[in-house]
Amino acid sequence: MDIGNSIKKYREQKELSREIVAREMEMSLSGYSKIERNEVDLTISKVQKIAQVLGVDIAQILNIDATQIYNVSGNQFAQGLVGAKSDNMNFYADEYKDKYIKMLEEQITKLKLQIKSKKQVAQ
Repeated sequence: MDIGNSIKKYREQKELSREIVAREMEMSLSGYSKIERNEVDLTISKVQKIAQVLGVDIAQILNIDATQIYNVSGNQFAQGLVGAKSDNMNFYADEYKDKYIKMLEEQITKLKLQIKSKKQVAQ
């Protein structure tokens, strides 16, 4: 998974300079450049902040497809983790999955409230 190149690709698509993104991230230009060159390990929170600055979903930066998460048995992505530095990747994947589930649960709660409100208005 080449997160740095993915981040660079989305930054360039948005026509943003490294300077602008570094300033929005409240970090030095050299520090941000190291991210794009894959010279530093990123935390999920840092990737989330980058995704927010770039206006993309974190799953896009991480190159995660729902089929990669839920269809593990016939999935080359999941099978490719065998023998890789999977301890770190599994930690970040689990953390991302937990945050994603929490976000979906919050969205479900909001939608339920909207449905309840519309039912009350209709009566």
